[in-house]
Amino acid sequence: MAAKTKNPTPVPSVWTRQKREPDQPSLSRDAIVREAVAMLDAEGIEALSMRKLGARLNAGATSLYRHVATKDELMELAVDEVAAEIRVPEPGGPDWRAAVTEAAAAFRTTALRHPWLSSVLGQAGLAYLGPNLMTFSERLAALFTAAGFPEPGRAIDTVLSYVIGMSTTEAAWLTTVARSGESEADFIARLMPAAQQAAAGHEHLAGGYAEAAEATVDPVALREDKFRYGLEVVLDGLALRLTDGPRETS
Repeated sequence: MAAKTKNPTPVPSVWTRQKREPDQPSLSRDAIVREAVAMLDAEGIEALSMRKLGARLNAGATSLYRHVATKDELMELAVDEVAAEIRVPEPGGPDWRAAVTEAAAAFRTTALRHPWLSSVLGQAGLAYLGPNLMTFSERLAALFTAAGFPEPGRAIDTVLSYVIGMSTTEAAWLTTVARSGESEADFIARLMPAAQQAAAGHEHLAGGYAEAAEATVDPVALREDKFRYGLEVVLDGLALRLTDGPRETS
């Protein structure tokens, strides 16, 4: 007698099960996700709970669980929701570097608009299976393939590692500034004397403090310049991997 096949354990992701119909007109999965994103933007990851989210939606946590099984699933959905804001240029243009720079800048802008995004990308389960993130990945792959990269996936990983790392650091910095209640320039100006005193005797840090003084004038421009500089270095390295000219797109 043949042994019975054991049912496989379900994959723990919101994208692997069927979406449920709303049990009341005002409460749908889309409405839950939109409110979750608003809550994450305003209060951060630590403040998000199904109970608090239910209260904001005038619904009990039990009603939410009909649409989203766990907080982890909710984070998958929230990540994919904001990923729709990231624009990637069409492939096959004359300047692949300009196109990648545009896509990277769009990612950074989205990550700074939603400061929690970069820090949870690697923790949000199978978020990469979401339709918006899948579209983002597909468009990036098409862009690098059209540029002639023999291993477009590795090129994408390299660029995203840089962009996510920089965006995570920048978002954390801006969160610290926001909590101070000061403008970024005022916060830097207040921080500089203590930092300079702590670094006394470290001559190689002098250039960094000259840059910090510049930041009190236009900190936004300085952060933008730092991001662009690092991205150019990454793209310089990737350009060395190109062995063929741009490929024709069908």
